[in-house]
Amino acid sequence: MAQHKEKTSAYYHLLTRNMLLTIIIVSILPMILVSSIILYQFDISDHKNVQAHLEELVLKHKQNIDSFLKEKRGDIRLLAKTFSYEELTDTDFLKDRLELLQQVYGPVFVDLGVVNSRGLQIAYAGPFNLGKALYSSAEWFQKAMESDYFKSDVFLGLRGLPHFIIAMRENHDGEQWILRATIDFVAFNNLVEKIRIGETGFAFILNKKGEFQTKPLVDLVPDKEPYTTFLSQTKSFDNGVRIVERDDNFGNNTIYAAAPLKHGDWLLVYQQKASDAFSDLRSAIKTALMIMFIAIILVVTIAFVLTNKMVHRIEQADKEKEMMNEQVVETGKLATVGELAAGIAHEINNPVAIMVEEAGWIEDLLTEEDFKDGENLGEFKRALLQIRTQGRRCKEITHKLLSFARKTDSRLQEVQVNEMIAEMVILSEQRAKYSNVTVETKLQEDLPTIRVSQSELQQVLLNLINNALDAMEKTGGNLDISSRREQNGIIVGDHIIIEISDDGPGIPSANLKRIFDPFFTTKPVGKGTGLGLSICYGIIKKMGGNIEVKSVVDGGTTFKVKMPLSKKEEGADS
Repeated sequence: MAQHKEKTSAYYHLLTRNMLLTIIIVSILPMILVSSIILYQFDISDHKNVQAHLEELVLKHKQNIDSFLKEKRGDIRLLAKTFSYEELTDTDFLKDRLELLQQVYGPVFVDLGVVNSRGLQIAYAGPFNLGKALYSSAEWFQKAMESDYFKSDVFLGLRGLPHFIIAMRENHDGEQWILRATIDFVAFNNLVEKIRIGETGFAFILNKKGEFQTKPLVDLVPDKEPYTTFLSQTKSFDNGVRIVERDDNFGNNTIYAAAPLKHGDWLLVYQQKASDAFSDLRSAIKTALMIMFIAIILVVTIAFVLTNKMVHRIEQADKEKEMMNEQVVETGKLATVGELAAGIAHEINNPVAIMVEEAGWIEDLLTEEDFKDGENLGEFKRALLQIRTQGRRCKEITHKLLSFARKTDSRLQEVQVNEMIAEMVILSEQRAKYSNVTVETKLQEDLPTIRVSQSELQQVLLNLINNALDAMEKTGGNLDISSRREQNGIIVGDHIIIEISDDGPGIPSANLKRIFDPFFTTKPVGKGTGLGLSICYGIIKKMGGNIEVKSVVDGGTTFKVKMPLSKKEEGADS
């Protein structure tokens, strides 16, 4: 039995686990797949959006910087074309032009100067002492003399401060001269420093040599990747933007966007940490993962509850199925026992009848004169009486066996319960008196009739009364018989309750489950057959009723018979 329980428990445990895993996998796997696909598509879309935004940003600022440089070149060219060489070489006039430019554009223009073909600055207007400065060996002067217009890289020069020069070459009486202007580095650098996105995005400008033309936000090594690649491929940009994503010098995944300036001489570079650029994506992923985690917890919880409920129902169904199988087996056994009982009853009944008849005939013979004065006449009469008594007992046993075996439907009729109980009390009154048992009845008046077999119900009541009297035969006691209508403790309903209670020794709890089994009895050998309660149970069930028993050791026993009302009585009540 213990091994069977262990196997059954293991089976339901395995069933619970398999159902739980199946529900979880079927519920969670599609959610994970769909969420992964959505996040993947969102990742691709976000990358495209970020790159498009960076491209637009860099192009916009490239245009702003190019416009700034063109504007300053236009200002210098306007001066060179509008005013004569004699006017521009006049220091006072040149100072007036510088003040006018500074009034219009602010401190963008630091100074102005006119340089002859030998590199000598012949006129100067500005805050530094650069009059008569010689630029013949300066790189910017040499390149400026080779073209009509020139913008230099940022350099320190004679003043020791970072700046760059815009120069226009002109002719005067067959001699070339240059009008140059110094552009304030701070004003130019502010143009680039304004390019900020997020917490880590910033921009700077490099020349072809990889030298900074503006001040970067952090320390960088411009002669490393990807700057060197950008610088070597500026001509292939086609005035567009090149974007790459790779690790920086500190191992951080970084996005780089670059665009050429000043006809490819300069390079505008914007960079930002990928974690900062894709912060919206990361936030969305975190939110999605949190929602998915909560959903998984809910799915697992619901799956656990549902699985336990389903397995519990399956277990209950299996138990009911097992009980039904047991009932089928028991029914088969009872049918077999019934057939056996019927056979035995028929086989025993005939010889017992002959035996009782012969005993009566011998008793008649003993009354004749030949035996009348016999020495053993009393012994003969005692033996004959015993034979007749035991013969009658055998007939009762066979009669009960036949009643148990046949289970035939008797004629149904309307019966008044209280009248039947009164008749059974009268029949048992003499025996109760000899057993020192007081019988009391508590019968509800005006009870409706029930449609039953009168003889079978009488058999049930008489059997229950006799069992109670047998239990109190040695000690005496009280026997209470009651009738009432009852439904959940309220005295109205569609049943009649008959209770037969005694205060005898009671029935042990171990025997209560078996008292309706055929041939089960606690009476001494020769006192009971074990068929009485089984027959009563079958009769009550056949008539649509129910019989229950409650007993306490040394506290008495109560049998409760519940019989349904006739259909017409139920209709009248409703």
